[in-house]
Amino acid sequence: MDAPKRQQLVQRTKSFGVDVARLVMAMPGGSKSDPISRQLLRSATSVGANYRSACRARSKADFVSKIGIAEEEADEAEYWLEVLFELGLIEEVVFKRLHREAGELTAIFVASGRTAKQST
Repeated sequence: MDAPKRQQLVQRTKSFGVDVARLVMAMPGGSKSDPISRQLLRSATSVGANYRSACRARSKADFVSKIGIAEEEADEAEYWLEVLFELGLIEEVVFKRLHREAGELTAIFVASGRTAKQST
C-alpha cells in the first residue's frame, strides 16, 4: 500500500477508535452494560494501534500476523456494537455508522492479509 493510502487508513482507524470512545463515554456510568462497553472500547481502539504496528512490520510474515490481529479486533468491535444495539443501548443511526465502518475495516484488513500472503 502506498504511503498516502496507508496514512489515510491510519487516520481512519484512529477516527474509528475516537468515535467509539465518545460513544462509550456518553453511555451512563455504572450500568450493567459497562463490561460490554469496555470490551467495545478495547477492541475499537486496538484496531488503529494494531494497524500502525502492521505498518511497521519487519517482514511480510510479521505484517500478515499483525494485520490479522487488526482484522480480529475490527470484527470483535463489530460484534460488541451489535450486542449493545440489540440491548437498546445505542441509537440506530450511530450503530449503523460505526457498524458499517467496523465491517469495512475488517474487509480491508482481510484483503490486505490475503494480498500479502499471495505475494510471498
